Amino acid sequence: MDGNGRWAKRRLMPRVAGHRQGVESLRRCIRACVERGVKVLTVFAFSSENWSRPEDEVSGLMELMGKALTREVPELRKNGIRLVFVGDRQGLSECMRQSLVQAENQTADNARMVLNVCFNYGGRWDIAQAAAKLAASGEPITEAALGGATALAHVPDPDLLIRTGGEQRISNFLLWQCAYSELYFSDKLWPDFDAAALDAALAAFAERERRFGKTSDQVAHQAVG
Repeated sequence: MDGNGRWAKRRLMPRVAGHRQGVESLRRCIRACVERGVKVLTVFAFSSENWSRPEDEVSGLMELMGKALTREVPELRKNGIRLVFVGDRQGLSECMRQSLVQAENQTADNARMVLNVCFNYGGRWDIAQAAAKLAASGEPITEAALGGATALAHVPDPDLLIRTGGEQRISNFLLWQCAYSELYFSDKLWPDFDAAALDAALAAFAERERRFGKTSDQVAHQAVG
C-alpha cells in the first residue's frame, strides 16, 4: 500500500495525513474484495524497516493503528472478516500487543474472509524466524517444514501481489510466499486506489497464464483433463 506520504506531500499536507487517507482506501479495498469473493487479503501496514522513518511519522502511525483498531474491528466482526496480525510483536509496546490480541480474538470465529495485516513485518524476518523455530525443535529444515513454520502458514500462498505507488519491487514483502504469485504494479498512489483500480488488477490477473514451472502445453492439457 505504497504512496501515502507522496499523496500528502503533493497536497502540502503532513505525511501522517496521507496515512489517514490510506486507512480510508484500505476500508474501500476490503469492502471491494469481500464483494468480489476474495477469501484472503494480506496488506503490508508497517514494515520492520519503517522504524527508521522520522519519529513523528512513526508515532503517528502507531496512534493511527490504535484508533483504527477501536473503530474498525466491530465492523470487521459484523461482516464476517477474520483479522490476523502478522509480524514481530516483540518490537511493539505491551499495550499495542494486547490490542492486537484482543482484535484477533474478537474476530476469530469469522470465515467470510481472512484479513492479514502485516505489522512490524519483513519477509526476511519471516524466513529467519521459521528456520529458528525448526532448529529449536530439532525438526529437519525442509521446504515443506519451513513453509509450515512461516507466519502466514494459516493461509495459501497469494495468487496476486499488487503494489501501488509506481515502484516496481516487492520491498521485503512475502518473500517466501510470493515465489509463484503474479505481480501487478499500479501507478496509483494508495489513497487513490479504488474498486475500479482493483478490478483492473484482477482483469490483468485473469489474462495471465500460471504455469508453476510447467510448459504451456502441459497447463492446457491439465485444464482439458
